[in-house]
Amino acid sequence: MSTTGKLLIARHHESVWNKKGLWTGTRDVHLTEYGFEKAEDMGRVIQDIHIDQAFTSMQVRTIETLACMLMTLDLHCVPTEHAKELNERDYGDYTGKNKWDMKSLVGEAEFDRMRRDWDCPIPNGETLKMVYERVVPFYKTKILPFLLEGKNVLVVAHGNSLRALMMYIESIPPEEAKNVEMLFGAIVVYDVDQEGHKTSKEVREIRSDVNA
Repeated sequence: MSTTGKLLIARHHESVWNKKGLWTGTRDVHLTEYGFEKAEDMGRVIQDIHIDQAFTSMQVRTIETLACMLMTLDLHCVPTEHAKELNERDYGDYTGKNKWDMKSLVGEAEFDRMRRDWDCPIPNGETLKMVYERVVPFYKTKILPFLLEGKNVLVVAHGNSLRALMMYIESIPPEEAKNVEMLFGAIVVYDVDQEGHKTSKEVREIRSDVNA
C-alpha cells in the first residue's frame, strides 16, 4: 500500500500591519523583525521532516516566512510555487482599518461574525466561503498530487486561506467555521487519504505574541 507524504501548513508570522492591529487582507506588507525571528523558530520545530515541495501565496509576508523557515532547515533548493489562490481573504472596504476600533464601533458579536463566520459579507470583499472556493480546488489539483507521490509539502499562507483549507481536510461543516483557527506560530502536520482528507493530525507550536 502506497504511503502519502506529510502535509505541513503554517501561517505567516507577524507583519507590520499585524503589529498595528490593522486589517491587512490582500495588501502586501512585510514581516516585522519579531516576525522574522519567529519564522526561524517555526523552521526549528520541523527539523525532523524533510521538505520536498513548498507553496506560498503571492504575498510577501508568506514568502518571507517560508524563506526563514527553509534557511533554518538549511534547505536552499526546495521547489516553490507562489499562488494567488492561497492569498489572504480580501477585506474589501475594511482593508487598512484598525480591527479594535471596528470592534468598538460594531460591537463584539458583529465583529466576531465578520471575522469568523462562513458566509458573512464584507463590502467589496470576500467571505470565508469565497476563499474556500478558490483554495480547495487549488489544493486538490496542485498540492495533493505531490502528497500522493509520497512527497512532503509545506504550505505557508494566511489565517483565512488556511482556515478554509483545514475545513476541507478535516471535513468541518460550514456551521462550525467559527471554531476553526490557525494560530500564529503553529505548524499543523497532516497525513491525508487519496481525497486529501485527514487521517492523522499533529500540531507543533512556538510561543508567539501577535496583536491579531
